[in-house]
Amino acid sequence: MTLGRFSKPLLDVSLLNMLDRQAAYDLVCQYTASDSLRKHMLAVEAAMRAYAGRFGEDVEKWGIVGLLHDFDYERWPNPPEHPLQGAAILAELGYPGDVIYAIKSHADYLTDCPRVSRLDKSLYACDELAGFITAVALVRPERLVGLEARSVQKKLKQKGFAAAINREDIERGAADLGVPLAEHIEFVIAAMQPVADTLGLAPAGS
Repeated sequence: MTLGRFSKPLLDVSLLNMLDRQAAYDLVCQYTASDSLRKHMLAVEAAMRAYAGRFGEDVEKWGIVGLLHDFDYERWPNPPEHPLQGAAILAELGYPGDVIYAIKSHADYLTDCPRVSRLDKSLYACDELAGFITAVALVRPERLVGLEARSVQKKLKQKGFAAAINREDIERGAADLGVPLAEHIEFVIAAMQPVADTLGLAPAGS
């Protein structure tokens, strides 16, 4: 893919550490101006890091997959450009194949990229759920503090709440990962809580 004069990445991570977190976040900021979208990627990063720890996997790699999964979305929001444009950029920068594949596999419409590994399945499971948890937290004065899985599940049943988020994706993600939905929700909430301030989800005045 030709990136073009205005799209060429500023950083060549192949000259650095291919899994350098700061380089990945700089790439996010280069392609994403939206504060809410940046925070979504940070939330998914937190969840992925937590699951990597739980499964005994590479925390840095899993975190970077979560951090970069939507970095191209603002510029190329239409499928299949997202995530294929981003995948091409990451390949040019020298990111590992399994990182790129996991990011591609979170798009259901890319039928040639089925979710196979635990990394792939974890990203899919965390993506929509992190967005939904954020939506629930934003309507609570306490934000993430004290948020319980049962409250999130109650909101999931309210079809008019955060209607753009696909409930079936959330349920399918947990099932494919092999984690009961309530446990999965509780786990992702707990992963997001330590970075609540960064996510804009700390209680007002805290």
